[in-house]
Parts: sequence; C-alpha cells; structure tokens
Amino acid sequence: MGTKQTRDPAEDVDHAIKNLSAGEARDAVARAGPGAPVIYASISARGVEELNRPALSLWGSGISAGLLLMMSVLGEGLFHHVLPAFEGASAIADIGYTFGFVLVIMGRLQLFTENTITPVLPLLANPTRQALWQTARLWLVVFCANLIGTFAAALLFYHGGVVTPEQLESLLVVSSKVMENTPLQTLLYGVVAGLLIAALVWCMPTAAGGGILLIVFVTYMIALGNFTHVIAGSGEGFLLLLDGQVGPVWLVFGLILPALIGNVLGGTVLFAILAYVQVKEEISAERADRRTASARHAPAKSS
Repeated sequence: MGTKQTRDPAEDVDHAIKNLSAGEARDAVARAGPGAPVIYASISARGVEELNRPALSLWGSGISAGLLLMMSVLGEGLFHHVLPAFEGASAIADIGYTFGFVLVIMGRLQLFTENTITPVLPLLANPTRQALWQTARLWLVVFCANLIGTFAAALLFYHGGVVTPEQLESLLVVSSKVMENTPLQTLLYGVVAGLLIAALVWCMPTAAGGGILLIVFVTYMIALGNFTHVIAGSGEGFLLLLDGQVGPVWLVFGLILPALIGNVLGGTVLFAILAYVQVKEEISAERADRRTASARHAPAKSS
C-alpha cells in the first residue's frame, strides 16, 4: 500500500508574493482586503450583538429608525417641490430618497430590512431553537417599531404643521407611486429592494470611508427603479391613508404585507442564504479543526 501524499502548504503560496519582502507581502495582503469569511464573521458578530440587546433598546432604536427614514420621503418630496417640471426631474428628485437611509444606517439604528441578513447569518451558522426564537423576537420588535416611527412621522408631516401645504402636496405626489403597483408587483419589486439592501449590508465592512457613497448609490437605485422598501413604503402609505387616498385594508394587504414578503425573500432567502453557502465549507473546516485540537489536548482517561 502506497504512502498517502500530503500537500505542502507552500505550494499554495503565490510566487509573486514569495518574491516580495516581508513588509511588501503584508502590504499586498492588506490591499487585497478581507475575504468572504471575514466579511461574514463581521456581519455575524454584529448580528449576535443585536440579538442579545434588550427589547426596550430595540424598540427605541427601531422607532427612531422609522422616524428618520421618513426623511427619505421628505427629501424626495422637497426635491419634487423645488424642481421645475422637465423631463428627468423625477430622477433628480430621487436623490432625496437616499437621505433617510444615510441617517439610519450610519447611525446604526435598527432597520428591519438590514435585519433580513444581519441576525440571519449567525442563525444559519448555528440553527438552534434559541437562535430561531431570538431572530423572530428581533424581527417582530424592530418591524413594529419601524412602523410606529414612520406613522408618527407621517402624522407630524400631515397634521404637525412642520411642512407647508405646498410641500405636503409634493410629499403626497411622490408617495402616490406606491398605488400604481398591484400587490404582486409590489412583492416582486420588494425582492429587488431586499436584495439590494442585503448587498449593501454585506459591502459595508469593506467600504471604509466610502460608506456614505455606497448607501447613496444603492438606495438611489431603489428609488430610481421604484422598487419597494417596506419601511419607507409604509411611510408613504401612511401619508396616503391620512389623506384619504387609500384605506387600511389596501395599506396592509396591498402594500405593507407584499413588500414585507418581497424584502424577506430578497434579503434572507436569496442573499443571506447564498452568502452562507459561499463560506459554509470554511466554517465547517474551522469547527473540525477546533474539535481535533480539543481532542488532542484533552487529558487522557485513566484506566
């Protein structure tokens, strides 16, 4: 029987790196940026932190996120108000949609669509009943808190006198786009929005100083394509409800529920699971190595 051939780890070293000095090699590795397992670990660590936060903290952060995300509706509406009518004006007004997302994401507030990936990654790596319960708790609290925040902001805009009647009319105009879609279209457009937000979360650890630009770019694409974000869309729906243009049944079953399903499908079913698949083997190998090391160092049982 022939001896088993073992692979020399040195064979995996790039010859271009071997010819560099130690300092140059470190610089080359640093410039390459973190690999997928490192990004996964970074987001998963944040997810574990959020899963263990007290419910009151989640409520406060989630309501604040809902309030501030309405700055996206306000920003788009104000752009629409001041821009003259010309072809392409709506594409410029869509820039305003990015404002609330910048505030919420850079402020590390609890936004439901971020949570379609952040706490899901540790759940996929450790699918226990406790982890599932913690994820469900986080989703429920943050989603409800976000809706409370957007409704409070809608009340403030509509009845609080913080915007002029002309500005309010512009807010209603930009919000009325959500009525153009059927529930199925809202769901499908929500898949794209959920996928884009999940991709944004995945890219943030490597964005360094370009985080704000990344947020602006991704959320601008959501506005430009009229893709459905359940929290921002709920704020638009609440404004239309207060104005009498839609009823509560349509708001729930024609907008919020389809958008919710679409965002979860895009963020969790598509992106988060695929993100886990690409690092699953590395995680499994690391666990096996840890078990082997533990067994090797375990004290031998006395006979």
